[in-house]
Amino acid sequence: MGWIGLSVEILTAGQTVDLFLGGQIKICQPARGYRAAIDPVILAASLDVKVGDRVLDVGAGHGTAAICLAHRAPDCTVVGIEIQSDLVKLANHNASLNGFSSRVEVMAGDLMRPPVAVGLGDFDHVMANPPYLICENRKAAQEQVSSSSNFEGEAALADWFEFMLRMVCPKGIITLIHRADRLDELLSLMFRRVGEIVVFPLWPRYGVAAKRVLVSARKGVRTPMTVSAGLVMHEESGNFTPVAEKILCGGSNPMGTPTKRDIRFHDL
Repeated sequence: MGWIGLSVEILTAGQTVDLFLGGQIKICQPARGYRAAIDPVILAASLDVKVGDRVLDVGAGHGTAAICLAHRAPDCTVVGIEIQSDLVKLANHNASLNGFSSRVEVMAGDLMRPPVAVGLGDFDHVMANPPYLICENRKAAQEQVSSSSNFEGEAALADWFEFMLRMVCPKGIITLIHRADRLDELLSLMFRRVGEIVVFPLWPRYGVAAKRVLVSARKGVRTPMTVSAGLVMHEESGNFTPVAEKILCGGSNPMGTPTKRDIRFHDL
């Protein structure tokens, strides 16, 4: 269901073309290694983007989040940075494949040593899907998993947060999707540094602990934190819930918001 990463073509170069947003978006990505699934789609859906906004996608990967956002918000510009040069080429190819070359550009860059073209405070939104896992022995980790993109490298979560905060403009918003069991670390980094924090849990099923959370915050304000009701992703049958299905297929989410600015899911 949901056309989520449904492979429609296997390329000879060890790549596949996968469908997202109900088949509206095509993403070319490696057949093995890091592959985009629902996390970047949900991340892109959570941004409340206005006309003319500039968005930075940190660790853009194949460009899935950037392209999903560009599809939903036709009046925004998305810049991505990605440390792996092969993924940079794929991301820009995907932007062209979907007709967004004029509004989506991914640059080769390391957040520890960012490209000169990415200026401090230049962006209304900064979004990221950082590596989820900490690994002290990176070589051993790479032998156990299919992609090093899952593991933090030189840049730890604190470095991702600091970079995002530097890049967003005053009163701008940073948004991350991460593992729920690292929420305490995220909130400790944000404490007294940002305001209007919203924690939005993604529940796998009813009655099951969240494995992922969306966290957003606004720079330069001190508004108290809100913990949202979140989103249940799957029914007991394993199918996506109707609300999740609408988000992942490109529809709108009718959920209400407990604050003036909760994480909202708009037309994708």
